[in-house]
Amino acid sequence: MEIEQTGLKDCLIIKPRVFEDPRGYFFESFNQNVFEANTGFSGRFVQDNQSYSSYGVIRGLHAQAGEFAQAKLVSVISGEVLDIAVDARPGSPTYGKHFSIKLNAVNKLQVYIPRGFLHGFSVLSKSAEFVYKCDNFFNKASEVGVIYNDLDLNIDWLIPEKDQAISDKDLLLKTFAELQHI
Repeated sequence: MEIEQTGLKDCLIIKPRVFEDPRGYFFESFNQNVFEANTGFSGRFVQDNQSYSSYGVIRGLHAQAGEFAQAKLVSVISGEVLDIAVDARPGSPTYGKHFSIKLNAVNKLQVYIPRGFLHGFSVLSKSAEFVYKCDNFFNKASEVGVIYNDLDLNIDWLIPEKDQAISDKDLLLKTFAELQHI
């Protein structure tokens, strides 16, 4: 496993060691001991989630607040997405900054997103299957979010406006300036 910094404090790119031969490939997608030794982050993941989306879908920007805040380890098992992480931790040196990376079934990259970050993604391929581990259980009452097209964040989702598919719920999210603490 190789670890790369994203430019956002504590948010990391994880490149697994992939073994390939004419039959296919194998890689260890997660090992708690290796993860902790290489990232310095401890804790345990308690929930796995998976979503399937079509081209143009934008999901986000979402987080869980308070005692239900979640760190995530995200990856793509088919297709390609643009993954977005926004540091929403007051006092962080990278507060209000975002990071984006293309995750796909070919590069097999993962991103570790710490607690206190907003997260979202857009689907760049015909479809995509997105998977992520969470270190805390989902709690509906603790959901928070920021609208995808917030002018202060100025995120390029790489999807033309005419092709964007956004849920009614996500269209009603507040701006980053209006966000309460996560």
